[in-house]
Amino acid sequence: MRTSIATVSLSGSLTEKLTAASRAGFDGVEIFENDLLAGPLSPREIRARCADLGLTVDLYQPVRDIEAVPADEFARNLRRARHKFELMGELGADTVLVCSSVSPLGIDDDDLAAEQLSQLATLAQESGIRVAYEALAWGRHVSTYDHAWRIVEAADHPALGTCLDSFHILSRGSDPKGIEAIPGEKIFFLQLADAPSLAMDVLQWSRHHRCFPGQGGFDVAGLVRHVLRTGYDGPLSLEVFNDVFRQAEAGPTAVDAHRSLLVLKEATGVGELPTSVVPTGVAFAELVTPDAEPVCALLGALGFARTARHHSKPVDLWERGEARILVNTGPAARRDGTRLAAIGLESPDPRAAARRAEALLAPVLPRRRGPKDATLDAVAAPDGTELFFCATGRGPELPDWRGDFVGTSDAPQPDPARIDHLALTQPWHQYDEATLFHRSVLGLHAQESVDVADPYGLLRSRAVTNADGSVRIALGVGAAPADDTLHAQHIALATDDVVAAARAFRAAGGNPLPIPANYYDDLAARYEFADGELETYRSLGILYDRDAGGAFRHWYTRTVGRVFFELVERDPGYRGYGAANAPVRLAAQHAGRPAR
Repeated sequence: MRTSIATVSLSGSLTEKLTAASRAGFDGVEIFENDLLAGPLSPREIRARCADLGLTVDLYQPVRDIEAVPADEFARNLRRARHKFELMGELGADTVLVCSSVSPLGIDDDDLAAEQLSQLATLAQESGIRVAYEALAWGRHVSTYDHAWRIVEAADHPALGTCLDSFHILSRGSDPKGIEAIPGEKIFFLQLADAPSLAMDVLQWSRHHRCFPGQGGFDVAGLVRHVLRTGYDGPLSLEVFNDVFRQAEAGPTAVDAHRSLLVLKEATGVGELPTSVVPTGVAFAELVTPDAEPVCALLGALGFARTARHHSKPVDLWERGEARILVNTGPAARRDGTRLAAIGLESPDPRAAARRAEALLAPVLPRRRGPKDATLDAVAAPDGTELFFCATGRGPELPDWRGDFVGTSDAPQPDPARIDHLALTQPWHQYDEATLFHRSVLGLHAQESVDVADPYGLLRSRAVTNADGSVRIALGVGAAPADDTLHAQHIALATDDVVAAARAFRAAGGNPLPIPANYYDDLAARYEFADGELETYRSLGILYDRDAGGAFRHWYTRTVGRVFFELVERDPGYRGYGAANAPVRLAAQHAGRPAR
């Protein structure tokens, strides 16, 4: 099926929006009236520009407050419509969107609405134009899709059909199954948007918080399946009003938008993608740093040993049990200080994982590779983190990245440590994009979003994970000042005995994050502990959480550059990340930052 996007979904001038839509792979666009009115190009020039870009103009929108009004008002509406139809002829658009009226002049009379829409359709037909009538969720008298369809059906005009909008239908809790009673040829257009579940006025919800399919909480795929059963064969079109998208760069937003439709088409059976290959573990986390000394000191205190060095690059491999950290001091390390730059993901089929990523508009990154280097494909996540598809220790037919490293005299001691999860703070405008990317490209499951109190605002976090929890990535976005990177990235290491790990860290000269005494006083009120247990936690800076599945004990290092480490001991049934303790950790990190 063809894909389309409303220009209101993207930022910038109309020319910038059209270019971004074309480059992202869309077939057509909906021209939002304000974009045309505010631009210097004439309708004919816009038509030519779209043709040059390989885009069709699928819809002109919106025309409002047309139907069920007094006769003199309707005469003025027809005059306005005649002008719009002439403009559409120059624009090359053959379908106009007419939204259900919100005018205080509107009359609650379905027969009058049908009669006036029929007259409008007759005028449109003379210009070769179709009228798609849409029920706004906040329409004055018509606010549901089935009501709009009854009016269209009563009008019985060949140039009058309905436009279905997933937001207007699902935000009201309407049952989309009734769509199947509408003949497919009378569904003139389908607009799609997702949205998070919010308790707020539906108009404000619509105008500011829509998102692309797969980024919110609506069953957009289910609605599309109902539409397809009618025989509808028009485009799948995105109409998303979102304050973040309208401030972000148009190009990446358009790519994210098209990715959402590719996944939607796969979910509804009208498009095919390479099979999803879900990662089965974390092979390594790579830190880049301009100063290896504090990073190496921290790793040493955490019990890691430097076991190998890359044969041709300034990259060291540090290991503790199954946890592997690469420390890269190459040219890339001269930018942005110490940071988590790459993650190696164990993949059952690295090449198939790369093919799916490319099909979902995440091309394999070009890499400078020596003649003896292992062939490793990597793609970039929305925040720039490189994700490598790895096959560690699985035979000669699959390249093992560790073959690029030459062993040192150090060797890791037997240890149950492994990487429990990784936390990445996203740019504010890419939080929803990151969720969709990790779900669609990597096949990870997205858990519910949570809000965490930070001293400077709220931090939103949403974890994505595979089925057994061997891959867990927490995606966050915060309201802290732009230069405050204390909670930007962290690596959580799993251990069987967090108390012993904390003691060993201190004994090795490590400097843990200090936790206020008030926190432990509150713990004593909330939970019952064995004799001496809480005192041990207090002395070592260990935090505690519990849910129905068990307990979670964890502690943090101080931050080096943009990175810190967490040591965790989780009961097998515990599925969280200690979110209840995050405000305490964040406040402690802010308190310990250097004065400005």
